[in-house]
Amino acid sequence: MKGSGIIIRKELKRVFGDRKLVFSLFILPAILVVVIYSLMGVLISSMQKDIEEHISITYVVNATEGLKSAISGQGFDKNADITYLTETQYAEQKKDIESLMLEGNVDLIVVQDPRFDSKVAAYSKAGDAIPVLNIYFNSAENYSNQAYGEFSKVLDAYRTLLLADRVGNLELLNVFTQNEEIIVKEEKANSQFISMMLPYLITMMLFAGAMSVGVDAIAGEKERGTLASMLLTPVKRNEIVVGKLVSMAILSGLSAIVYAVAMIIAMPMMGGAMGDMAEAGFGGLSFGVTQALELLVIMLVMVYLYVAIIGLLAVIAKDVKTASTYISPVYIVVILAGMMTMFNSGKDRPIFHYMIPVYGNALAIGDLCGNELTTPNFLACLAGSAVVAVILTAAVTRAFNSEKIMFNA
Repeated sequence: MKGSGIIIRKELKRVFGDRKLVFSLFILPAILVVVIYSLMGVLISSMQKDIEEHISITYVVNATEGLKSAISGQGFDKNADITYLTETQYAEQKKDIESLMLEGNVDLIVVQDPRFDSKVAAYSKAGDAIPVLNIYFNSAENYSNQAYGEFSKVLDAYRTLLLADRVGNLELLNVFTQNEEIIVKEEKANSQFISMMLPYLITMMLFAGAMSVGVDAIAGEKERGTLASMLLTPVKRNEIVVGKLVSMAILSGLSAIVYAVAMIIAMPMMGGAMGDMAEAGFGGLSFGVTQALELLVIMLVMVYLYVAIIGLLAVIAKDVKTASTYISPVYIVVILAGMMTMFNSGKDRPIFHYMIPVYGNALAIGDLCGNELTTPNFLACLAGSAVVAVILTAAVTRAFNSEKIMFNA
């Protein structure tokens, strides 16, 4: 296989000898991933802080002294601009206030029953009138949602106060108490978000890396005529196939590793910027030696599978444009397969799911993040992808041996 070694060295030299190509394949992606995810964390944190510090524009109609006391007692008025209206005043301004709410300029409207206190006092048996307190908010506006959530605390306090006046000892209403204790694997809980996102991102980025390298390595050289010249050399065609696919796998694998490392670095940075919002597992991912090796093996098998797919499509295409057209639908399928693993209900997957190329690999990576990947599932995901990759390699070799395909006859 001396010829394969020559092809591999040629391809690697072509890439690593071009500083611009090295920067675009390995350095720029890492910088972009870290910058983008760090920026996302800062922006999300800034948005949440802005919502929390926003002064809510609130209208309260027919407010009783008890409701006013609850509003003050819960501190709602400290972060809200409250306008108290009578029934008559509200009737005159209702259309304007509701229009302002639709425009996002009013956050909350609270309308209390005009006979609220008297109905509460008069209630004695089932069937008696129960007073109504209507709350209006705009669910499409973050400020309005925040105001509604904060005012719900006021209502809880107000309800407790009225119940205390009615029954005296509130413990009579407490039939039982409950204690809650969470039993969970800490490594799974701490890496929950990353476990959901990383399989999808690795699946997608591996294909993107292989695509950026593979199309030009085969379809590009075929279009330029250099591949035809190579076929006329003493190097055997099966050696050219091996050299091309192996060099493509090395380059796209290195690109994928850069992406993966950048993601593992960037997501905790994003979680740190988000502060309390990052409790769902941004920074808890940690791999031992065994897990790291398993991830590496899964990625290498996926890389070769992608290289084989792209190699076959590139070799049957007449030029780069045609190859890109052929590959685009496959890229969409790969993205969908990765996305499917993001919506896992928690139910154990049958082992044959892990044998499905791409999808099974993504499942295995997700299990690996939560330290739940079993040996049978690990082997199944490797076997499924490897078998398909071997079949595709044979198809690429056959295509290289076809004069009609190679010379666009």
